[in-house]
Amino acid sequence: MGKRNERGLLTLLVCLVLGVGLLAGVLGASRLGGPQRAAADGAGGSVDLREVPPGPAEPLAAGPDASTGTVTVDCGRNEEHHFNQDNLVVSPGLRAGAHHTHAYVGNLSADAQSTDASLAAAATSCRGGDRSTYYWPVLRRTDRPGTRPYERAAGHGNTGEILAEASVSVEFHGNPASKVVPMPRFLRAITGDAVAATARGDADVRARWGCSGLPDRATTLYPRCPEGDRVTRTLAFPSCWNGLDGDSPNHRSHLAFPAANGVCPKDTFPVPQLRVRLAYDVAPGVPLAVDSFPEQRHSPRTDHAMFVNAMTDAQMAAVVDCLNEGRTCRT
Repeated sequence: MGKRNERGLLTLLVCLVLGVGLLAGVLGASRLGGPQRAAADGAGGSVDLREVPPGPAEPLAAGPDASTGTVTVDCGRNEEHHFNQDNLVVSPGLRAGAHHTHAYVGNLSADAQSTDASLAAAATSCRGGDRSTYYWPVLRRTDRPGTRPYERAAGHGNTGEILAEASVSVEFHGNPASKVVPMPRFLRAITGDAVAATARGDADVRARWGCSGLPDRATTLYPRCPEGDRVTRTLAFPSCWNGLDGDSPNHRSHLAFPAANGVCPKDTFPVPQLRVRLAYDVAPGVPLAVDSFPEQRHSPRTDHAMFVNAMTDAQMAAVVDCLNEGRTCRT
């Protein structure tokens, strides 16, 4: 009888402890608001971008060595429906190695089996003949099921209708501190952190989400935009090259980001900075999810993009000349 009473008291104590913990969690969550509440709601948090303060302006180019030009590469907006679950930069040769779906513009043959030679020989969606490949994880609306084969193929928790990009901007910018030098042909580059939700730090997080009508504001959460605004994603690439390698074991260390004033780290050289900006027609309130690895739970902080430079030497030289001469060019 005594042992039975002891077991009963132990059970009661366990229930009391669990109850107190649950109550504390509920009270703590109720005190959160704005972006903090969005983060507490899970990896896919969102924020009204009108509540986000404007960010700092970009530094003005200064001095005679600045390269102030801009080159826009017209590659369409993936009207060809070029999708796969491959990652030529991170997992070459491995089919479906990304475990999520990427959308592409540029080189129409790009997949896990691509080689430098196959990229150089393939067709492209870029009007000026640039055979580079530019790609990123798709964005889905989760309130509608995907019905097309490529919408269902990824699995791994990535479900929903893939949103078509309303616009895709591929631009190369100069450096506010100095002239730029050409990228080597077949340079591989990555920006963003596909495992940011479980990473120990934010060093590689480059996700910048926004609204078309609020260009001076950005967030690493899903943005809630005013009626009529497009949801935007801006993906800027590192632009300081070590001068030697077209790739590196971690696919990052051969490239670095410049300081805020544009100065590159020691022993690196400024190359044209690639910026990819995507825009989507999304009604307010539509639930969004960027494709991700399962454990990343579609966190918007995991947004990322990849690039393989397949421009000819002459095409890259034209880009460099335009940037260094401060012109505005379109190819």
